[in-house]
Amino acid sequence: MAARGIFDTERFVTAEAVEVELPAASLPLRMVSGIIDLLVVAAGVLILLLVTPFELFGRDAALGQAFGIVVMALVMAGLPITLETLLHGRTVGKLVMGLRTVRDDTGPIGLRHATIRALAGTVELWMTLGGLALLVAATNERARRIGDLLAGTYVVRERVRLRLVEPPEPSPQLAAWAGGADIGVIPDALLVAVRQFLLRAPGLTAEARASTGPALAGAVLERVAPPPPGGAHPEDVLAAVLAERRRRDEDRLDRADALRARLLPPG
Repeated sequence: MAARGIFDTERFVTAEAVEVELPAASLPLRMVSGIIDLLVVAAGVLILLLVTPFELFGRDAALGQAFGIVVMALVMAGLPITLETLLHGRTVGKLVMGLRTVRDDTGPIGLRHATIRALAGTVELWMTLGGLALLVAATNERARRIGDLLAGTYVVRERVRLRLVEPPEPSPQLAAWAGGADIGVIPDALLVAVRQFLLRAPGLTAEARASTGPALAGAVLERVAPPPPGGAHPEDVLAAVLAERRRRDEDRLDRADALRARLLPPG
C-alpha cells in the first residue's frame, strides 16, 4: 500500500489499526455529559411549554397530539442529530466536559453517524431510561453504547495533558545523514503518528511493525532529501528524522530567545 494512501492531513491509520489514539471517555464522564444534555433539554421543553398557547389545543385534540409527537421527535432525535452534525460530534454536555464523538478511525462524524446514534438512543436512552446504554457501555473498553457500535463511533476526551517524550537515539551514520538533509514541512499528525509508532513498536505484532514502519518512513521521506543510505532500517530512519527535526527546532528557539534578549529590555 502506498504511503500516501494511508495518510491524510488529520490522522494516520494502518490496516493493523496502528494510529494516533485519542483517549476514550470514561463511563462516568459520559454519564455526566448525558445528565447535562438532559438538563438542557428539560429547560428547553419547559420554556416551550411556557410559551405554547394550550387553549388552541383545547379546541383541537388532534393538533395537540401532533404537537406532542413533534416535540418528542425533536427531543429524542432532532436535537442530538443537529448538534452533533453542526458541532462535529459535540453536544452541550460534551462541550462542557471536553468530550467529542469521533469515528472508529478518529475522524469527525457526519450526519449519517449522528442519525444512527440518535435513532438508537431513542431505545437505549429514552425507552429504557438509559439502563440499556449503561449496561452495554459498562461491558466494553471504550464505554460505547449500542448507538456507537452501530454507527462505528466512540467518545473521546479532548482536554488531555500532553507529555513531551524523548525520541529514540538515532545511529551515528543516520544522524550524520539527517544533519545534512533538507527536511521539509512534515504535518503534525504524521509526526505524532511516527512518535506513537516508535514508542509502541516493541509491543506491536511482527506483522504490524513490518507494515507500519515502512509506510510511515515512506510518508516522511517524501518530505526529506536526499534519501537515507541504502539498507537503512525504516525505524532507524524515522528516529533520525525525529531527532534532527527536534534539534533544529531547539536551535531555532534558542536563536529566537537570544535575539529577543538583545532587542528587548529586561523584564
